[in-house]
Amino acid sequence: MKRVQIAPRAGYQSRLEEAGLSFHSWDNYWSESVAYEFTLAQVETIEAVAEELHGMAITALKHVIANRQLGRLGINATYHGAIESSFDRGDFSLYGRFDLRYDGVNPPKLLELNYDTPTSILETAVCGWQWMEDVFPMADQFNSLHEKLIEQWKRLPQGPIHVATLRGNEEDWVSGAYLVDTLTQAGHSGHHIVIEEIDYDTERKIFMDRSGRDIETVFALYPWEWMFAEAFGPYIAGSRTRFIEPMWKAPLSSKAILPVMWELFPGHPNLLPAYFEAGKLTSFARKPIYSREGANVTLVQDGRVIAADDGPYGAEGYVEQELCLLPEFDGHYPVIGAWIVGDQPAGMTVRESPNPITTNMSNIVQHYFI
Repeated sequence: MKRVQIAPRAGYQSRLEEAGLSFHSWDNYWSESVAYEFTLAQVETIEAVAEELHGMAITALKHVIANRQLGRLGINATYHGAIESSFDRGDFSLYGRFDLRYDGVNPPKLLELNYDTPTSILETAVCGWQWMEDVFPMADQFNSLHEKLIEQWKRLPQGPIHVATLRGNEEDWVSGAYLVDTLTQAGHSGHHIVIEEIDYDTERKIFMDRSGRDIETVFALYPWEWMFAEAFGPYIAGSRTRFIEPMWKAPLSSKAILPVMWELFPGHPNLLPAYFEAGKLTSFARKPIYSREGANVTLVQDGRVIAADDGPYGAEGYVEQELCLLPEFDGHYPVIGAWIVGDQPAGMTVRESPNPITTNMSNIVQHYFI
């Protein structure tokens, strides 16, 4: 694993915009001045670890449900039964991502999961692949995300699918537009809508879009913990609308799943010790049970705070995970995002930052393997 200086493609901005990535220049979000070079063995390691961690995460969820422990994960009791039913039915899920600490030498370590609302899919599936074909056509990439998304959509019965994103959120809108593209390639009809315009028919028990069309299936790029707090939240479980991601994915986006996994698989080489209780570790990452993009994370080394990021999260509580600082390459700290589609590993994204906490300002950088 090497960090390699390279020359950006001439006119790469136009290439990105043609693919739909409109916000590539925000805070230098998309970077082509460096890339990470991997060996085939290193890529195979990431792929195998992602597959194993996915199985462990599902095992942890089964354990939480079987032992009536959803409350430990910061989930309101109102929704426990609906989550259990969603899992028992095997409700359709699309994709998720593991964030891994990996230096190319030591075993990858799980930092957290996002099985509910991971973005940066267009950046990986389309833009990253085009970059590799343009710059390193004789190399390869761990990247079958586009093809696997299409194949996963094909597992659903044919019919209209709505993709809902927040009004005014360009990043989410771009992700939603790309998902519409993949589901239409899979043979479905797609409708991109904004979440704020969704209505509910209490008599027919179905959600509707602004045009009055029934929403039979909706992919909502909106975290489950937020939906649980909305006025329409209690209608979801009894509605005729299928939600993707399914409700059973909510516990897997809670940082509280990390100590559960450690309890079930203590000493596993790809896990870090993690606990609900404070005081068990002197060097740790303190993470809100629910948060996104590094917000409200504090890094403590030998009892001293070495990095912290503020934000609006933490009301549900915190967990502490053994400190495992990201590897440093030329003053930058990369994190590996390993994708799962359905139950299969599907590629990876590399983000790096000049700080040890990965945030929404961290750069997307490219990768390839020999």
